[in-house]
Amino acid sequence: MPAYAGGAGADQLEPNSTAPALPPPPPPPPKRAGMFASLKVRNYRLYASGQVISLIGLWMQRVAQDWLVLELSDGSPVALGIAAALQFAPTLLLSLWAGVLADRMDKRKLLLVLETGLGLCALVLGLLDVTGVAQLWHVYLLCLLLGAVSAVETPVRQSFVVEMVGRDQIANAVALNSMTFNLARMIGPAVAGIMIIVVGTGWVFLINAVTFIGVIGGLLLMRATELHRGAPVPREKGQLRAGLRYVRKRPDLVILLFLVFFISTFGLNFFVTLAVLARNTFGGDADAYGLLSTMLAIGTFAGATLAAKRSTRGKPSLRLLITGALAFGVLEIVVGLMPTMWLAGAALIPVGIAMMTFTTTANATVQLAVEPAMRGRVMGLYMLVFLGGNPVGGPVMGWLAEHFTARAPIVFGGVVSILAALIGGIVLARRGGITLPMPRLGLRRRLRA
Repeated sequence: MPAYAGGAGADQLEPNSTAPALPPPPPPPPKRAGMFASLKVRNYRLYASGQVISLIGLWMQRVAQDWLVLELSDGSPVALGIAAALQFAPTLLLSLWAGVLADRMDKRKLLLVLETGLGLCALVLGLLDVTGVAQLWHVYLLCLLLGAVSAVETPVRQSFVVEMVGRDQIANAVALNSMTFNLARMIGPAVAGIMIIVVGTGWVFLINAVTFIGVIGGLLLMRATELHRGAPVPREKGQLRAGLRYVRKRPDLVILLFLVFFISTFGLNFFVTLAVLARNTFGGDADAYGLLSTMLAIGTFAGATLAAKRSTRGKPSLRLLITGALAFGVLEIVVGLMPTMWLAGAALIPVGIAMMTFTTTANATVQLAVEPAMRGRVMGLYMLVFLGGNPVGGPVMGWLAEHFTARAPIVFGGVVSILAALIGGIVLARRGGITLPMPRLGLRRRLRA
């Protein structure tokens, strides 16, 4: 037995005692990052604040552009579909090459040039409109130019997010980007609907041109030394093909891109369907279109907020991806069947929640699943399938609305989304990618989440 030191008290051992040392205290539990964790990063905070300003202007322009097309074409849904097709057609040609540029070049400097180009497109359209010389072909041409710049800007911007916040915060940053996007989506259409009635569409375009000062200023104020940059990919032949081969060897990415293509092409066509629904079915004006767009935005903002909260619990799951896609398809059909504008608007709120559950999960899953050297090219392909189907989907939705009713494209988009989700879910389940409950058989297939 060890001897006790005299006068030291019975609870103190001599230095030479052979009693075993007490185990070290357990480490404190990790602090929860919180749903706004990415905003603690200065560069991302500058980016997000600039985006709020710019995106409000962008949504104002979208509403005004759709309304201008309807005015110049005597309310033709086909003309609206053509405008959408022209705006998204360049994605088919440029998105993949934009991904290659994103892997090779300084993304921040590239974004400065591209954001300036977007602002100039808005400025020209606004000047044409306020001077009273705008014609439909002018709008078509500027849609094409805007689409060309956006086709390069979007993959670069998407792959730049991880450089601002690092890999650990990417899911949270993607969700906060969606919150920013949809906060602007709530404000922009409502403001645009009022402004179109009061001052006309032209001033909306000019205001949007001014808002690009916010995002350009944020990019200029960033500290380049604090970016999480990887080594730039050297210029070599065959880099685009290498990116495509990389995705082809990843069945999980192939299935995800399949889902994104069909749901975005036929389900996420609200820029066509809501304007026609408001004007041709419910007999509304620009403010009615703004109202429907705002109701959808309330849902998407709520969905993005939930996604930000989920991002604190770990990486997104494929099961959540399929669930969001299925819910979106069912709810979109419900919107198409609503008898009044107010009921349709109310139904758009849960549609927005389901839509953001699907899109934020898909985006974060792709960014986390790829190697840094391939991220730009994979995001280029992702944006190609996400936006590149619109040249097909836009005219199809317009044709359905013109030859049947304005409700037809909404219902059709919901049906396609459900079928795509079911096919994707079955394939992933067979590959061991998700868990499928089967209560009728009293069984539960447990596959890897």
